[in-house]
Amino acid sequence: MASTLSGPPKASTPIQRAAILFAGGPAPSANAVISTCAVSFVRNGTQVLGIKHGYSNLIDYTPDKPLVEGRDYINLDHKALQRTRNSQGILIGTARSNPGKSISEPKHLDDPERSAPLRRVYEALCSLEVDALVSIGGDDTLKTANKFKMFQDRLPPDAKRLPVVHLPKTIDNDYHGIDFTFGFFTAVDTLASEIRNLLYDAEAGQAYFLAETMGRSAGWLAYGAAIAGEASLVISVEDIIGEYRGEESVTNPKTGKVEVREIMKVDRLVDRIVQTMLARERVGKNYGVIVVAEGVAEFLPMKYLEGIQRDDHGHIAISQVALGRMLAGFVAEAYEKATGNKRKVNGLQLGYEARCAAPSAFDVMLGSQLGVGAYRALVEQKLNGVMVSVAGQLELHYEPFENLVDPDTLVTKVRYIEPDSDFHNLARFLETDVNQ
Repeated sequence: MASTLSGPPKASTPIQRAAILFAGGPAPSANAVISTCAVSFVRNGTQVLGIKHGYSNLIDYTPDKPLVEGRDYINLDHKALQRTRNSQGILIGTARSNPGKSISEPKHLDDPERSAPLRRVYEALCSLEVDALVSIGGDDTLKTANKFKMFQDRLPPDAKRLPVVHLPKTIDNDYHGIDFTFGFFTAVDTLASEIRNLLYDAEAGQAYFLAETMGRSAGWLAYGAAIAGEASLVISVEDIIGEYRGEESVTNPKTGKVEVREIMKVDRLVDRIVQTMLARERVGKNYGVIVVAEGVAEFLPMKYLEGIQRDDHGHIAISQVALGRMLAGFVAEAYEKATGNKRKVNGLQLGYEARCAAPSAFDVMLGSQLGVGAYRALVEQKLNGVMVSVAGQLELHYEPFENLVDPDTLVTKVRYIEPDSDFHNLARFLETDVNQ
């Protein structure tokens, strides 16, 4: 029996060269994931290439424009990985290029024109003699990983195939298949610290801050930051229901057809924020911080979204909406109308400063286990088309892509905060009670 202090034995594997790719927005502990994944392969005798800046260099590959080391990829050897586990930033950079942009249902993969970007990615990796791909990213990157696997499934039987393993990354924590994503707690702690600083500023000036936090699809980050930061109220996409939700008719510019779109009732939401301000005044608190998740902007009536661009994944450019400043103006106006008095309400956006913050110990441990998990999935388990996850005492398990992606639309399923769950209610217990 081997000693409990012995490292894992070297495993036999056909993978002689592996590639690691990071796509989408940054997240704390990214380098813990990349570093531990790479070193696990290297210690087993496998060379590791770090693909630089997501798919951006792969998607335009042609044989007459070969990929260049240093510009398009780097060799992740022991020297390159030295003391990187706790470092900030992303060793291999990132980007949002989407080679699966034109693929919205399985049959599109059989269309040479629609699948051409995926083919170029495949050919680029083959040109580097890569035998496996580790994909790190958010739900959009998971969709791409799934499409890349499905593209390869349609190749001729004798074609080379690169097994794909995905590692879940998002500070939004809105992933199915894993309880908490790496970087989430670091981001929460960073934003909570800023919210507490804003509270001191607000108290000194008898004012309010309306802080817009990241969280496009779900409210995990906004809720976590508000709870830890002692905010007066938190509002996220999960809260735009019931009396806060309405409908409007809009004309689809592509089809010309009139469609019904669900929206939020802006006046009702603003009134709820003013109620919080008035409740705080009744107990002598003329200041506070309100936290709103950026994803609420997706529910704005179209008159507020005219001219706003969308990215390769179809998301509106939320930073152009300036939701925090917009709502702050509405709240200040509504407060003056309700009281006859003025109260300064400052709108600001929080989030970018949290994406590359120094990672917490927990996120380094979680990220490290996920990185090692990618190696174990590919080499020890010989898996393909799975997402690495952890549970309990960071125990590894592997979720097949088909459990996470809709088979018809190829879209991932968002994990929302469940209304009336204990986590959801925690914020309600701690924020200002408008009925007091």
